[in-house]
Amino acid sequence: MIGMDILQPAVALMIWTMIMWAWMYATRIPAMQKAKVDVDRLVRDPDASLDRTLPNEVQWKAHNYNHLHEQPTVFYAVCITLAIIGAGDGVNAFLAWIYVGLRVIHSLVQVTANKVLVRFVLFSISSLVLIVLIADAAIVLFT
Repeated sequence: MIGMDILQPAVALMIWTMIMWAWMYATRIPAMQKAKVDVDRLVRDPDASLDRTLPNEVQWKAHNYNHLHEQPTVFYAVCITLAIIGAGDGVNAFLAWIYVGLRVIHSLVQVTANKVLVRFVLFSISSLVLIVLIADAAIVLFT
């Protein structure tokens, strides 16, 4: 179908998000057991938090999983919009794959070395790609 190629990178990012979900719990649950975390205390005590209790390397995965539910929601919306209006092929699909690749690399940096400057550069470039996709959707819809 015309314009639907852009849905492939959208689904790929959804798959990546679930991979990060699995990675987060594969490391977080054993770390919580080792630290003997009282999950009820986490709810009752405003000073209790997993960030204060678990190793940073474990929490980086949880932080990244949360990040994959922030800006990418706009990515999903613009992908669906571009697909609906028949503008999700060609350059836009290519840009969407670039966005996904940058977000995957961002994830890998965050959950391993967590170099903030590298993450910032990757996030900034992916944001610019997203802005181009949004601008293209706006041009098609408003002209």
